[in-house]
Amino acid sequence: MGANCGCHNTQFDGMDGRYKRALIAVILINAIMFFVEMPLGFVGHSQAMKADALDFLGDTITYAMSLAVIGHHLHVRSKAALIKGISLLLMGLWVLGSTIYAVFVLHTPAAGIMGTVGATALAANLTSVFLLMRYKDGDANVRSVWLCSRNDAIGNLMVMLAASGVWATKTGWPDLIIAFVMASLFVYGAFSIIRQARAELKHQNHHHAAAE
Repeated sequence: MGANCGCHNTQFDGMDGRYKRALIAVILINAIMFFVEMPLGFVGHSQAMKADALDFLGDTITYAMSLAVIGHHLHVRSKAALIKGISLLLMGLWVLGSTIYAVFVLHTPAAGIMGTVGATALAANLTSVFLLMRYKDGDANVRSVWLCSRNDAIGNLMVMLAASGVWATKTGWPDLIIAFVMASLFVYGAFSIIRQARAELKHQNHHHAAAE
């Protein structure tokens, strides 16, 4: 989610009807899961579930942005990817902050709710990963979608791991630890997207300067 692919080569830009249909399906999946998981995150007192739900919301918005810029100039697509990377970074920092806050108002999460919702969210994200797998090596705009979907599936596995830890220890610490790890993944993924988008923009600027 190889962000180090060469930006000097021609890369898939999303101009494929099958990709657009897959992306629309993934947008709908993420929107539905946000409205399912966020309320249950509050009911279950789970920071990991709230972080995962927020990730679904962020993905819904950023995937819609990815869809909107398909067919535009690479400069526009790269800037859209840069905005998505910055948004993901801010989301990761918010989750980190809210997790630290939760340490001081610790509630023991409901392990049953976490496990059930985590399994449902995992199925949703694995479906998204399956739909997007063939398009994982594209430009920054396309690749950011793949990276987010892949990290989401990893995040869902972590929520289920947190549920097991909460059940075994009867404390909320496993939930907070997993929420912290998920936030770190958001930040890492954000920097990966931002690096590729900046590299594409830098290459375009050099290309334009050389052409003048």
